[in-house]
Amino acid sequence: MASSRKNRALFIDQEAVSALALLKSGMLHPVTELMNEAQSKEVLNSGMFNGKTFPFPLILSPSGKINETILTSAKKGEILDLVSDNIVVGKLCVDEVYKINPHERLRQIYGTEDLSHPGVNATHKRLGKYAICGSYTIDLSPVETIRSTIRQAKEQVGAQHTTALFMAANPLHRAHERLIRQSLERTDLIVIFLLKPYNNANLTYELRHQTLNFFVENYLPRSRVVIVPLESSYIFAGSNEVILDAIVAKNYGCDRLMIGQNHAGIGMYYDRNANKSIIDRLIGIDIEVGIASEYVYCNQCKTLVSVQTCPHGHHHHISYHAESILELMQQGLLPPAVLVRKEISAMIVAALYPKRFKNLAKLYYDIMPVNGLLEEHSEKDFYVELMRLYQTTSLT
Repeated sequence: MASSRKNRALFIDQEAVSALALLKSGMLHPVTELMNEAQSKEVLNSGMFNGKTFPFPLILSPSGKINETILTSAKKGEILDLVSDNIVVGKLCVDEVYKINPHERLRQIYGTEDLSHPGVNATHKRLGKYAICGSYTIDLSPVETIRSTIRQAKEQVGAQHTTALFMAANPLHRAHERLIRQSLERTDLIVIFLLKPYNNANLTYELRHQTLNFFVENYLPRSRVVIVPLESSYIFAGSNEVILDAIVAKNYGCDRLMIGQNHAGIGMYYDRNANKSIIDRLIGIDIEVGIASEYVYCNQCKTLVSVQTCPHGHHHHISYHAESILELMQQGLLPPAVLVRKEISAMIVAALYPKRFKNLAKLYYDIMPVNGLLEEHSEKDFYVELMRLYQTTSLT
């Protein structure tokens, strides 16, 4: 739709568009509409909404002087255009406008208002002082596409049990692979919600999807794993991430959520003489949450093991820290195959360093075993063969 319009406008970003689409389509049930002030206070006081767990008020509070002018002068029943990137993406009928405390909002979501935290700082910049609620329209096709994809996958295998995994796969490493395999043993279908943030500070969504899809297509029963995007807006950040994951997974038709033991959002705490986690706060959300053991590579066991079952000390363990593995790749280095499958490393490094070699064909022919014919090879092929040479140990 063209940017010319008759109504006054609220200017929102793609994160808000994504959250509004999830809300409107029922994927954040028990919340189905933007909260008014009374509902927000109810959730703040109880952590519940309509008898079910919900971690913080779900509101629309866009920042900016223009938005603040519109919000402070909006009348009940007025129709406002919702504009993102100069395109009208929906309309909202004003019901109520009320003041909020942005710093309190940050504490609700992240558990802190420390602006040195990248997520807190980014969310702070997009938060206004006023929230608005009312009925609205928005494009639901992205959510409907995902829902249709999951429904068709369930029908194809006759799934009685469907497990959700939320992951960034940034990058996909061996511990991710083990978690997926372990989850697949106890379910009919796995839905991997691949996080799609609003920046490409690390690996792009397209590259992460390519590597994950390669693993699924070549090393798993394809019909039992489906990959769908989840636009990773700010509502999924911070200490309440697991609760929102569980709510979204349930509303997309999953009956189980699997997370890693070292997931930052589990939030262990001590209450009434018992160790508990944020999962114990899930009330009324009918989904089973499983916590997988932490996996490491043990140089005594010579394989990937659970820290719960390996008898050797942590000094024998190689941990799967995605940030460190990614740093190797960003420096142009191929991680050891015990950390990342060589084909996946090759895809990522080739994408990060395109056209790296002056004469790839000559280099390939000079140092790789070939059948005597000059053949065309990609940089990915070169990295795969190079890793094979690294793994040759007959002279050591």
